[in-house]
Amino acid sequence: MPQKIGALLQHWRKARHKSQLTLAIEAGVSARHLCFLETGRAKPSRDMVLQLAGALDVPLRERNALLLAAGFAPEYRESQLDARELAAVTAALDAILKQQEPHPAVAMNRRWDIVRTNRAAAKFFGLLLDGREGPPNVLTLMFDPKWVRPFVVKWEAVAVSLLHRVHREAVGGVVDEALLTRLYQYPGVPRTETLGPSTLPVVPVSFEKNGRRWDYFSTVTTLGTAQDVTAQELRIECFFPLVAK
Repeated sequence: MPQKIGALLQHWRKARHKSQLTLAIEAGVSARHLCFLETGRAKPSRDMVLQLAGALDVPLRERNALLLAAGFAPEYRESQLDARELAAVTAALDAILKQQEPHPAVAMNRRWDIVRTNRAAAKFFGLLLDGREGPPNVLTLMFDPKWVRPFVVKWEAVAVSLLHRVHREAVGGVVDEALLTRLYQYPGVPRTETLGPSTLPVVPVSFEKNGRRWDYFSTVTTLGTAQDVTAQELRIECFFPLVAK
């Protein structure tokens, strides 16, 4: 259902744990005016919406939602990944994926859908799945027993780590609750509070099949100055061999 701009502003202020006074000071507006905006007694201008959204570090997709709720057109474009406007982004993306060879790397959107892989990732997951083409979603591959999950060593610990990542890596802290609900519908998914924190500097993920074992840890890269919704929501995960010493 459409939401009123005042309710959305209040939601984001509370999500960022800011008082009206704190936000007013940071945004350069009066606390009285901010109160009027949140309660619907005043209507914000387009510039005011963007000013408050910037002070609240609202993600681009949700900034567009704020503008729409206030009766204005969206500010930020959501381009297709292969659009001409994102040519520089896709060139950098492909360069990172290629540079990661011979180790796997994947690029994902905000829903963890795989939008690009390097050849090593396609080869590795093809090996685990005996050439079957799995679903183009990292979380489905890891949580659904029909796919990669049976080959994950200590899967329960890895699942907890991934659930924590869903929270931690959500763009702007906007957690996809529908996504979490879907994951908890798979059998045997542990609650995130059931296991303590890892004592390792990184969280490893190991795969085992037919007597062979692969130990990895991963890094995640994002675009820090994106002005396009698609670009801001991209994440590149690169896997590196975990060498014990």
